[in-house]
Amino acid sequence: MRGNAQKAFVSKIARAFVTLVLMVTSVFILMRCAGDPVTVLLGPDATPDMRAAYSGELGLDRPILAQYLAYLHNIIRGSLGVSYVFRQDALGVVLSHLPLTLILTCSALTLAAVTGIAAGIAGAVFPSSFIGRVCTIGTVVGLCVPSFFLAIVLMLVFSIQLNWLPTGGADSWRSLALPAVTMAAASSAVIARYTRVAVRESLDSRYVLAAFARGIPFSRILIHHVLPNAAVPILTVVGLLIGGAVTGSTVVETVFSWPGIGNLFVTSVGNRDIPVVQAIVLLAGTAMIMTNLAVDLGYTWLDPRSNSSET
Repeated sequence: MRGNAQKAFVSKIARAFVTLVLMVTSVFILMRCAGDPVTVLLGPDATPDMRAAYSGELGLDRPILAQYLAYLHNIIRGSLGVSYVFRQDALGVVLSHLPLTLILTCSALTLAAVTGIAAGIAGAVFPSSFIGRVCTIGTVVGLCVPSFFLAIVLMLVFSIQLNWLPTGGADSWRSLALPAVTMAAASSAVIARYTRVAVRESLDSRYVLAAFARGIPFSRILIHHVLPNAAVPILTVVGLLIGGAVTGSTVVETVFSWPGIGNLFVTSVGNRDIPVVQAIVLLAGTAMIMTNLAVDLGYTWLDPRSNSSET
């Protein structure tokens, strides 16, 4: 068993490393196909000498293989180049916007996890009751309504009509309320749906029916038998949501003018600021890969049988 666990651990680490290398290479190729940043930054009226000098300054006049090797070397050193617009270290520019994005995503994911798991459990335990129907309808609405549409509706109601909350910015917790609720809506619906299915399957299993037959209180069955066995699919979807939270905040940050990484990403794409875009994509991709790796390793703790099935 110990050997199987070690093999599974090494296999997961190796898959994560290969995925990371493929992501780094794909980012380099896609960014070079996105357009010429020299034309965007200097404008169409720039002379050939100006374009050549600026291309040499940015290192874009070298062969593509030399650019790729320099790109890998800089990543290993922790340097992702200098921003074409800010004239600062690209990674430093991204990290300066990271705290506000983390505040938004952590608030939204916490709200989504609490409401989603609670709604999923209620929908599974009381499927035919009023509470269960409300949870099911809320899940469907949360999955169907686009985040940008929900953001506009919340802004019209709570900011313009009622004047309770600001329309944008990041001045206080009041500025955080609408973006966090908007971002949490879809995630909460996804978590609720997976939780409902997982809890319902656990409630219908033989060991739970046997526990009911022995007269064990329902609360104890739910906490000690149902939820632990339903935790694996819930952990899977929560892990995927955590990994994609940084990129998923782009629309919300843009609508509410939240000065985070998502807003910076939209601006940098428009400016063809390749180093900043690369830094954001690499940061988001690495977060997704590391989160998936953590979820895979979490399976071992929740269900040790996953090691034997994988090896």
